[in-house]
Amino acid sequence: MSEVLKIVKASKPMKRFPQPVSIPTGFLNTRVLRDNFKRQMAAQYEVTTKALKFIARNAALPQKVRIEAQVQLTALPNFTRMNQVRDRCVESGTSKKIIKPFRVSRYQFRLMARDGEFPGVKKGVW
Repeated sequence: MSEVLKIVKASKPMKRFPQPVSIPTGFLNTRVLRDNFKRQMAAQYEVTTKALKFIARNAALPQKVRIEAQVQLTALPNFTRMNQVRDRCVESGTSKKIIKPFRVSRYQFRLMARDGEFPGVKKGVW
C-alpha cells in the first residue's frame, strides 16, 4: 500500500517540455505541440492517477491513507490530466468546430469530402 503512495514525489520547477516527446505528423504549431505533449504525459501518468483515485475514494481504507492519496493526486502536474487535452484538427491545427469521427475542422471536412477523401461521404441532396 505504501509503495503506491510513494510513487509521486515533489519535483523541481517544470520546464516547457520537461520530458522528451515524439513530434506529431501533420500541421505543426506551438498549440499542436503543447496539446501533443499533454496527451503523452496524460497517457504516461494514467496508471498512477487511477491508482491514487481508487485509494482516495475507497471508503474501506483508513482516513489518513485516503487523505495522503488525495494530497499526492493534487501534487501531480496539471499537464498530466486528461481534461487539459483539447481536440484539434489534424490538418489545420484549429480547435474549434471539430468533427470528432474524422478529427478535422468543419471547413477541412468540407474540402476533403468534396475531394472524395472520405469514403461514403457525399454532398447532401434533398
